[in-house]
Amino acid sequence: MLKKVAIFGVGLIGGSFALALTRAGRVDHIVGFGRTPGVLLRAQALGIIDTIAASAEDAVRDADLVLIAAPVAQTGAILRSIQPYLQAGTVVTDAGSTKGDVVAAARAALGDKIGQFIPGHPIAGREQNGPEAAIVDLYVGKKVVLTALPENSAADIERVAQAWQACGAMIHRLSAADHDRIFAAVSHLPHLLSYALVDDIARKPHADLLFQYAASGFRDFTRIAGSSPEMWRDISLANQPALLAELDSYLDQLQGLRSMLAERDGAGLEAIYSNAQQARHNWISAIEAAELQVKRGGD
Repeated sequence: MLKKVAIFGVGLIGGSFALALTRAGRVDHIVGFGRTPGVLLRAQALGIIDTIAASAEDAVRDADLVLIAAPVAQTGAILRSIQPYLQAGTVVTDAGSTKGDVVAAARAALGDKIGQFIPGHPIAGREQNGPEAAIVDLYVGKKVVLTALPENSAADIERVAQAWQACGAMIHRLSAADHDRIFAAVSHLPHLLSYALVDDIARKPHADLLFQYAASGFRDFTRIAGSSPEMWRDISLANQPALLAELDSYLDQLQGLRSMLAERDGAGLEAIYSNAQQARHNWISAIEAAELQVKRGGD
């Protein structure tokens, strides 16, 4: 049971975490803190948080757990603001989509208190933003990756893991470097591509006509371009080396496809399409099997 949880950033991610912990009956009191008073007031009115902290010091005082659910570029500043007030029993975690930069920021900000910080990343989200987008079951059946540090104690890691499990999530563990390489390929690159396609269409002289005829395929492919530009700007820059590597690889793939198209190489195009189709079918089948396992329980 957590007596007090402090959340920095009470939008979709932080707000859903608060709602899920409350429904699970695993927390007595949730306090919110952030840079925009109006957002905090809406979160309180929606029942996401119990109180609004007057300061960073007030937020972390006597907290069992602190979640930083703000854009990753703000992580260092938030950690610096709470470092002087962190008590020995308080554990801090984050929900950032990149981990190498977060770990570096945490080491610089926390110094000898680095052992109290357990980096994390919930693999869940929606394209909506703000406390109104928070939903109580956002994390049910979803993965949460913890990239624990050598300085972390087993008990502190378990506290963070149990909080996410109370929200319905499944815990996975990776190193920060492996995390950033993996998510550059399967999350950060897709967002970059989705933003790029919509921006390209929107800048064409006949954009209105194009959007008029865009249907479900375009909607599905570009759904994630509705996500927060600020958040994804920060993620893109924070994971720049890994994202550049994945982008270069994708550009090579596109150049190959362009050559096949220019040469009217139907067999080559079909081979790539077929391989992609089969890989996607296999992936979807694995997801469906995992979701069924979560519903039924067991190994």
